[in-house]
Amino acid sequence: MKNVELIVEGTILTIKVDLSKDFGPSSSGKTTIIATTEGNVSVPGREEKIGLNVYKKKEAA
Repeated sequence: MKNVELIVEGTILTIKVDLSKDFGPSSSGKTTIIATTEGNVSVPGREEKIGLNVYKKKEAA
């Protein structure tokens, strides 16, 4: 995972992402990656899965 924190309290899942981060262009080059689970991952201590991508439109050069 990149820039994703998953916290489970009881039955509540909280996802924390720092929106100021930048991990460079996506594979298509059209967007900039801010955070990703890099596919589906297990929710800590649970059977559920989560897949998350946070991105923004690539800034013009």
